[in-house]
Amino acid sequence: MKISQKSKLLLEFLLIFVVSPISFTFSYPIFLKLAVGILGFLYIIRVLWQNKYSFFKKCFTHYTNRVGLQFLFNFIVLGIVSLLYLYSTDPDSLFNVVRKKPKMWITFIGVYTFLSVIPQELIYRSFYFNRYQKLINNKHLLLFMNAIVFSLGHIFFMSPLVLGITFVGGWVFAYTYTNTKSLLLVSIEHAIYGCWLYTVGFGELLGFPVP
Repeated sequence: MKISQKSKLLLEFLLIFVVSPISFTFSYPIFLKLAVGILGFLYIIRVLWQNKYSFFKKCFTHYTNRVGLQFLFNFIVLGIVSLLYLYSTDPDSLFNVVRKKPKMWITFIGVYTFLSVIPQELIYRSFYFNRYQKLINNKHLLLFMNAIVFSLGHIFFMSPLVLGITFVGGWVFAYTYTNTKSLLLVSIEHAIYGCWLYTVGFGELLGFPVP
């Protein structure tokens, strides 16, 4: 029996965004986990390349002042909430990396942006939205599912707080991408929020290097 195109896409979606991240919660050799991650990422780049996806072209075509104000508003909310949370739960961790290891902080900012943020946005925004819009016709459901799978991609941390943070982050980044169609803009937004969380003191919780 011939498998339909939608069935193939659904199977691909489940393998990449559900099975793979859940598999990382199980104990098996790290080199196999790396192999799964690298092969999956190479497959995604290949698909985007074949579909002639413009990675960083026309990055600011759909940028508006409203988008910029939304970035600023989100950052202010994140800043206030994160500061209040750490101040009430673990005040010693506030700005711990900046205070104790400023060189580590600067190095991590660069590594995180280029080796974590951009690959994540390629997978969860560029690939996801260009690949599965036909599979999920409802725009709001498409955004909701993106937030779910982005959160699921961090399940290996085994932390409800991390899953909550990444769900909200996934929704915000999905909204930005669908409104701007810009990998660069959503990567900048992701990097700013992620770097802030590391700076303010969430590094240990998120598995980032800390003193």
